[in-house]
Parts: sequence; C-alpha cells; structure tokens
Amino acid sequence: MESFGTRLHRAVAERGPLCVGIDPHPGLLARWGLPDDVDGLDRFARTVVAAIGDRVAVVKPQSAFFERFGARGVGILESTIRQLRECGALVLLDVKRGDIGSTVAAYASAYLDPSSPLHVDAVTASPYLGVGSLAPMFELAATHGGGVFVLALTSNPEGAAVQRARTADGRTVAQTVIDEISQLNEGAEPLGSFGLVVGATIGDTGHDLSKVNGPLLAPGLGAQGATAADLRTVFGSSLSSVLPSYSREVLGAGPDEAALAAAVDRVLADCRGVLAD
Repeated sequence: MESFGTRLHRAVAERGPLCVGIDPHPGLLARWGLPDDVDGLDRFARTVVAAIGDRVAVVKPQSAFFERFGARGVGILESTIRQLRECGALVLLDVKRGDIGSTVAAYASAYLDPSSPLHVDAVTASPYLGVGSLAPMFELAATHGGGVFVLALTSNPEGAAVQRARTADGRTVAQTVIDEISQLNEGAEPLGSFGLVVGATIGDTGHDLSKVNGPLLAPGLGAQGATAADLRTVFGSSLSSVLPSYSREVLGAGPDEAALAAAVDRVLADCRGVLAD
C-alpha cells in the first residue's frame, strides 16, 4: 500500500501545491443565498465538489460545520468525502482530534480505517495531551496509508502562550512537537506521511522546520490575512514541503462554479510562483 506521503507528493506534482477548505459556516451559506439548514449544506458541498474536486490536490472539509446539523449533516459529510475521492482529490478532514488510550484509538478508527464511512486520506490532530498520546493515530495511518497533520504553530493569538512556552530542556513546546514528528518521518521517501500545521500569518517562526521531511500545511491564506508571498518569511528553506491552504478566498467566489474554478486557478498560480523559488 502506498503511503500518504507518496500519494500527496504525486497529487501535488499533478495538480499543484494547493489545499482548499470546505467551511460552510452560516455567513457563507447566506452569502451564497442558501438556507442555514441541511439542504443548504448539501447544495453548498455539492457545488464545491463539482467546481474544484477534479482540480485541487487536497480538499479539507471542516467537520464541525457539518456536525452542527447532527446526523443528517454527518451524512452529507460522508457523501462529500466519497464524491471528492471519486474526483481524485485527497481528503484531509479537519477535526483536530486529540485524546488518550482507547479514545484516540477510536478516533483513529473513525477516520483512518478504510472500513469506516468517514474514512479519509488524512486528519488534523491536536498534540497537547502529548505527541505520544496520538500514537494510535500514527500507527493506524501507517497501516492503511493515511496521514496525520499535527498542530504546531497556529495563527490564533491564544496559541502562543502554550506553543511558545519553554520546556525543561529549553525548547519551546512547538519545537518538541516539530522534533517528534520529524522523527516519525525519518528516512521516508519522497515525503513522510506525518505533517505539521503552521499558520501562514505568524511571520518568522524562530523554529527549526528543516528536518520535518513531511508536509507543512499552511492555513491562514487569503481572507485571514496572509498572502502567498508571506510563505517565504514563515517557511524559509522549507518552502518545498509547504501545502498552502485557502478557504474563504476561494469559497467566497461561489456559488458560480466557473468563478470557484477561476479562484482556484488564481490562488494556485500565486502559490506556484512563490514555491517555485
């Protein structure tokens, strides 16, 4: 079975370095002229899949915006995942799960076991119960060719108090996360399957990302304030591993499918220009 890192490397080579989020929050549904209910959610998701599913390397549904409608919303999420995979896109489910023992193992089974109706290519995870607490996720991902993107340096202002706190050995908490994920990817070719989430709005990180050997998901581009050019400052010599992520910058062009596709082409061109450096 091919690893997630291998499949991601190929998808980016074929479709370009871009991840697009599907974040159907109430304001965006209203902007599209859709009701804030399961029917509006379904129409929104189907339109996004039709417009970008065969154009983008990675699509990142935000699970919470589906879960808020209960069982029917989760059913639409399951359908959206299937549709995206039929289009050839890799699906990164933004769930930011994190727990210990049997609970994190259950989360892993829910998203990374091919027998699950919510099976995706990769998930986001929170390491703040200790990176080691996510071991069941890493193990199941490795078994089934999946990936895990672990929060490291996030864009929200509250994150710095925890992520930049110093540990007993002098490293920041974020650097310990970075180093542990780097160890998991050691020796992987062409790319490790375990990634990090590093916000595109945070400027010079002051952290060493050079040994990660895995994908660096960069949210915060577009409507959140960062531009593709900012990636140079944030990632420096690690640019080749960056997976830029846009949501509202692309989704705001809807509901016209052609406009959504054009927005993808525009931001992808911006990213290619920077990452080619």
